[in-house]
Amino acid sequence: MNVVCLILAVIVSAAGVAHAQAPLKLEQYKCYYCHADQEAKAGPAFVDVAAAYRGKPQAGAILVATVRKGTHGNGPWHMPPHPEVSQADAKLMVRYILSLK
Repeated sequence: MNVVCLILAVIVSAAGVAHAQAPLKLEQYKCYYCHADQEAKAGPAFVDVAAAYRGKPQAGAILVATVRKGTHGNGPWHMPPHPEVSQADAKLMVRYILSLK
């Protein structure tokens, strides 16, 4: 029983570390130049992105593709493609963004 608890603690701890690294990745790839967690800038606030995609089964895959391939939204600005962002880093950042409330 103690081994199971230890394994669970390690898994939860690793997930917490990954979640804490996401904002660092957002800084590394300069996402915060155009976005912020709670307020709109040139791009939408990440909390608004999370709200727009909440409950959509393919939200993660759509947003990972958007990060890597870019998109043109409603406004005059568009999100340029970021192929330099690895699939793994994009997934980490998107999981963080979708967790915002």
